[in-house]
Amino acid sequence: MASTLSTPASTSDFTVDPARVRSLTALIRSTTGETRTTTAPFTGGPLALIPVSSLDDVDAAFDEARRIQPRWAATSVRQRAAALLRLHDLVLAHQSELMDLVQLESGKTRKHAYDEVVHLALTARYYGRRLKHLAAPQRKVGVFPLITQISVNHVPKGVVGIISPWNYPLTMAMADGLPAIAAGNVVVHKPDSQSCLTALAAVELFREAGFPADVWQVVSGAGSVVGTSIVQQADYICFTGSTATGTGIAKLAAERLVNYSLELGGKNPMIVLPGADIEKAAEGAVGACFSSAGQLCVSIERLYVHDTLYDDFRDAFIRRVQAMSLGATLGWDADMGSLVSASQVETISKHVENAVANGATVLAGGRARPDLGPHFYEPTVLEGVTEAADCFAEETFGPLVSLYRYDTIEQAVQLANAGEYGLNASIYGPVPVARGIAGRIKAGTVNINEGFAATFGSIDAPMGGMRSSGTGRRQGDEGYYRYTETQAVGVQRLLPVSGPAAIPPRPYAAVLTFLLRVLRRTTTRR
Repeated sequence: MASTLSTPASTSDFTVDPARVRSLTALIRSTTGETRTTTAPFTGGPLALIPVSSLDDVDAAFDEARRIQPRWAATSVRQRAAALLRLHDLVLAHQSELMDLVQLESGKTRKHAYDEVVHLALTARYYGRRLKHLAAPQRKVGVFPLITQISVNHVPKGVVGIISPWNYPLTMAMADGLPAIAAGNVVVHKPDSQSCLTALAAVELFREAGFPADVWQVVSGAGSVVGTSIVQQADYICFTGSTATGTGIAKLAAERLVNYSLELGGKNPMIVLPGADIEKAAEGAVGACFSSAGQLCVSIERLYVHDTLYDDFRDAFIRRVQAMSLGATLGWDADMGSLVSASQVETISKHVENAVANGATVLAGGRARPDLGPHFYEPTVLEGVTEAADCFAEETFGPLVSLYRYDTIEQAVQLANAGEYGLNASIYGPVPVARGIAGRIKAGTVNINEGFAATFGSIDAPMGGMRSSGTGRRQGDEGYYRYTETQAVGVQRLLPVSGPAAIPPRPYAAVLTFLLRVLRRTTTRR
């Protein structure tokens, strides 16, 4: 049974006014005169001409960034926080255009584009409100109480290089950079070539919020050229993308002893426990598997269901998947949109065909829908996927999930931890049991009775991967401090740590030993 489908729209429905394109692309640092054409995933038609930056342009961006960074770091915390809060308001005020651009460049539905607006606004608000605390020196315990005072400063790294992906063109373009800017750094940013317009619209609002223009500079071009140049010059690198590319970035950064954060691939599991509400779990699984057509790093691609619930869950899940609506529309009525490119369609098609050839059964979907648009593919559920299938362990990054049975919780944990990844996991079932399991799952985020949004949307919580899913964390305090160097400042009063000159070393050592024993009994760690 096929999913309910909406009718395709014409190519003319998915364009951006050329004057608006020119005003946005003017924000790119480019002197080459070269451009590349992006296409709208909904139709395959041309969308925009994007200027291409040269290596000289990247060098110029870093030269300007290094010139302006000390001045930006000297601005007050209050000024930076106020600008972040103004950005929050501007993002919400301009959400209609932002959602249009997200959809036009990524092919996702309106409701999933809105998720990006909300996440970016939440990020701006969080750091705007918390910056005073984050930026303040932290008091630590000195070697001697009272006479030794220790504080820790968090000094900006300098110039942060951000390389952002196409799949979340708004929030991944900006959300990682805001805490870097808040900490006193400046940014040189290369958005994915497919999604420049969304990133540029956000940068335009960033400047309207009161941030100086050169605090956030944008360059454009091939990752192998422009991206490599950024990695070779930045004082810190933030990358979201494939594990293969992230590994290469880590090697380049290591040669320069430069730190980095990498959010990479995932083959994310969901466990449905005994005692789970089957209908709620099935409903949650639909969003967890097929949000943004499965093109997000935290999307669920493996579903492990207890044997006693399996048949009922499968039926409830398939019923919902088959009822999903697909469509090329800027309205709110579609449940799932398009994949971004022909290569994404090719990957999922090959994974499905290979799985079936190795014994799997297609329970729902399993076919491309060129009648809707060039890159549409139905939400697909497989059963009986064996280890011989490519999609058993490889990330698909599309609307494909495999169902598996399990007998014991221990087996479910082992299955969830299988493979090389460790980005996100989901557990549906009684909360006390799920909490007990969560700490055993090798994943940077674990969501209970939710697919991914509980952690992803909670900006106070750190988010990132274990194992081949990356290193470092975005969001929360960790998302801010990754862009800083810690600097300990010690102030010694009355007596030097080595003791007064009037006391010989041996008696001083005896006094110090006595004091250490006293302090062992009287002091506690704050």
